[in-house]
Amino acid sequence: MAEPTETVNAGEEHDPHFEPVIRLTEQVEAKTFEEDEEPLFKMRAKLFRFHKDTTEWKERGTGDVRLLKHKETGKVRLVMRRDKTLKVCANHILSPDMKLSPNVGSDRSWVYNVAADYAEGEASAETLAIRFGNSENANLFKQAFEDAQAHNASLSGAAPKEEQESAGAAEPEATAESAAPEAEAKKEEALAAEESKPEEPATGAEAETKVADAPAAAEVKEEGTREADEAAAEKKGEEE
Repeated sequence: MAEPTETVNAGEEHDPHFEPVIRLTEQVEAKTFEEDEEPLFKMRAKLFRFHKDTTEWKERGTGDVRLLKHKETGKVRLVMRRDKTLKVCANHILSPDMKLSPNVGSDRSWVYNVAADYAEGEASAETLAIRFGNSENANLFKQAFEDAQAHNASLSGAAPKEEQESAGAAEPEATAESAAPEAEAKKEEALAAEESKPEEPATGAEAETKVADAPAAAEVKEEGTREADEAAAEKKGEEE
């Protein structure tokens, strides 16, 4: 009976050691390229993308839309990642030419055009629609969006699209008001130049006409003098 007991005890003390076939490297720190940016705005939303081929809207993702300001350049961009997968579904700078337009039939979503969106890695022009939980959140996003546009415009020296449109609308009025004085001034300058312009010498045909008219004018003058003398003589005779 002792032999089986010894066999069991020997099995319990056995501790084999295995060397790993593949050695794992050191853990690599994952970077999102957002480490040098500070968040200015964050809100949950749903993003849609308009497909020109099928002429329909398709959902691009649901998650937190954020406005991030770079600590060195100061530029603000919009970044949105999908829930769970954290895959980027929107990534673009807020340029002054963008304009948020209300979506038809909804007070909690906005539609705008992007000249260069980098969600897929390469720049592409997109038409996007973003929808929020209520109209209040949508208005908060609009305010933050436009503030970021104005900030980026101040860095580049360009004016936001709304200011450009208002300036363009006011320009024709100013032009119309200043057109009348300018026209009057030009007219006066033209008249003054015409008066101060020296008389051009007559051409050959004009000179011949003047020479031909000279005898006729002299004859008319002599005839008028003769008639005046005769009338004076008759008056004198009547008085005598």
